[in-house]
Amino acid sequence: MQRRKFIRQAAWLTGGFIIAGQLSASAFTGKKKKLKGRVSANGKGIKAVVVSDGYNVTATDDKGRYEFELHPEAVTVFISTPSGYEFVHEKNITRHYQLAKNINIKKDLNFELKPLTRDDNEHQFFIWADPQVKNAKDVEKMMTQSVPDVQKLVAAAGSGALLHGITVGDIVWDELKLFDDYSQAVEKMGIPFFQCIGNHDMDYNKGGDEASDDTFQQTFGPTCYSFNRGQVHYVVMDDVRYLGKDREYDGYFQQYQLDWLKKDLSFVSKDKLIILCVHIPVHKGVKNNTDLYAVLEDRNVHIMSGHTHYHENVIKGNVYEHNHGTVCGAWWTGPICGDGTPCGYGVYTVKGTGLQWHYQSTGEHANHQMKIFLNDFNEKEKQLLVNIWNHDEAWKTQYTVDGVNKGALEQFEGFDPYAYKTLLGPDLPKPRGFAEPKKTDHLFKALIPADAKEIVVTATDRFGRQFVEHYKV
Repeated sequence: MQRRKFIRQAAWLTGGFIIAGQLSASAFTGKKKKLKGRVSANGKGIKAVVVSDGYNVTATDDKGRYEFELHPEAVTVFISTPSGYEFVHEKNITRHYQLAKNINIKKDLNFELKPLTRDDNEHQFFIWADPQVKNAKDVEKMMTQSVPDVQKLVAAAGSGALLHGITVGDIVWDELKLFDDYSQAVEKMGIPFFQCIGNHDMDYNKGGDEASDDTFQQTFGPTCYSFNRGQVHYVVMDDVRYLGKDREYDGYFQQYQLDWLKKDLSFVSKDKLIILCVHIPVHKGVKNNTDLYAVLEDRNVHIMSGHTHYHENVIKGNVYEHNHGTVCGAWWTGPICGDGTPCGYGVYTVKGTGLQWHYQSTGEHANHQMKIFLNDFNEKEKQLLVNIWNHDEAWKTQYTVDGVNKGALEQFEGFDPYAYKTLLGPDLPKPRGFAEPKKTDHLFKALIPADAKEIVVTATDRFGRQFVEHYKV
């Protein structure tokens, strides 16, 4: 999903320069296009930096030099920023690339990096899924609710902390002009952000899949790329295949993307942690997910996805997929997603190749990891329901009734009571009644005496952290 095939048009070259905005990389004719350059810091070349155009992948030599033949359909040339160096950015939008249309093939394409002043084996990153703003009201909510929440975490981390963000698609809701508003939000959050394309970030009706990413690429750069920090290799990929008709798409990895990923990973040792960021969840939304899993075989992989507007953790062999609840929740119509997960985002802490995480509910403390409901069941009993949105198979539950330990809660699939109440039906929520409640399996239940006075629920995550909620009747 890289680039529209070159449409022949009247254009011209002057002195080997590409006239910006008029010609694509495929406009070169005649001899093969040998691209050369250097990656350096403080005037010294950096060895083993990976450079790619989305098709070719190479690494710099001892002097920081590289060269390869520019692919005719390449839209960008980018570096996989190595560990130990700052991310190149412009007002926090990462700029680790050069648009092919702006490259002078007769001159070296150089990249200058700046070394970090501290070790990056320990760092944090945030995953934003689906900000999906469509109008000024949505933008205002993003700016007044989501952005200040991130700012608070950034401030708490302290000066010099290594933080970055990745937005895993649906930056906007078809209104590509709002990319500018998102960029302003990123600038205000104060940390570098990487971008992944979603199905609502595409150009419609310009052709097939090869043309659908044009505006995104001109604004944010490549749709498949990688970078490094500490012992982690991050990969961002486009898994949305546009089918050539307004808003019709599926989840799919093109073969050239998988080929690029294989080449990219060939420069990454097997002991590194791999963080793969996509929009559509791989485990059930991508038609050829087995092809991707084959490329990732024998790796320690965490996939970060969005798209669904609910939260789900899925483990398949060596791959842990975090399908995130969204920044916008149920399309900016209330405080929750369709499964009752609060509006929010993922917060991840890296130490070496170790990864810990929690789901950060917008406007809440980090310990806010569940919600308790109590409903009448019969004359003698009430039903206790608990939504633990970031639950996975390693979590444990326990509940007490009036000080007596009752053991573990029973997991089941159903509807979050608040989501069912506020989202069900064609008229709810206003003004976007299509946002229906979604069944989820991160619900838990128990029957308790009708005369119970106090319930305490303890949820322990896979890292041994305990989250406790009290409910007084």
